[in-house]
Amino acid sequence: MDSENPSGADNQQETASPCFVLDPNWIVGFVDGEGCFSVSVHRSSMMRRHRGWQLQPVFHIYQHHDHRDVLEAMIPVFGCGRVRPKGPNSSVWTFAVDGLSQLEAAVLPFFERYPPVVKRQDFAAFSDIVHSMRRKEHLTPDGFERLVRVAYGMNAHGKQRARTMEQVLAGSSETARRAPRTGESRQE
Repeated sequence: MDSENPSGADNQQETASPCFVLDPNWIVGFVDGEGCFSVSVHRSSMMRRHRGWQLQPVFHIYQHHDHRDVLEAMIPVFGCGRVRPKGPNSSVWTFAVDGLSQLEAAVLPFFERYPPVVKRQDFAAFSDIVHSMRRKEHLTPDGFERLVRVAYGMNAHGKQRARTMEQVLAGSSETARRAPRTGESRQE
């Protein structure tokens, strides 16, 4: 065999569970530095409400692939989540939880019991959004607008977002009417 890894040791290591248990307070500090409570606002062809805009809350923790065993150790702590590369050519890996039921059942209670320090306000907003979405408040125009506003107030007030909050809300309002062009009248 000409393989650099004839025994398949790397493959075995990838499926092995970590041999250490993480302290909850250490996890909070780690998340304050390397984690993110985020709510993406993106277009989805599957969404008919809000003119195709959708909210997607996700809890992430990032780490270089050399230390992905720390990310793997998060799975038994939260009882959910997955570990994968951040991108196709990235040396950064991410532990992510994105299902509303998993976020509400596992992630929110953990950080309610062990509150973050640096990301305290982002967690509070994230928690509000997850609970509101579980109550289906995002399905109404007013509820969707409120949650978009909360999401854009998170993580440095949305400064890294591709679209402004106004662009999302203008394109999502079910009651907004197209402004009449010259020579047209607005139809009721």
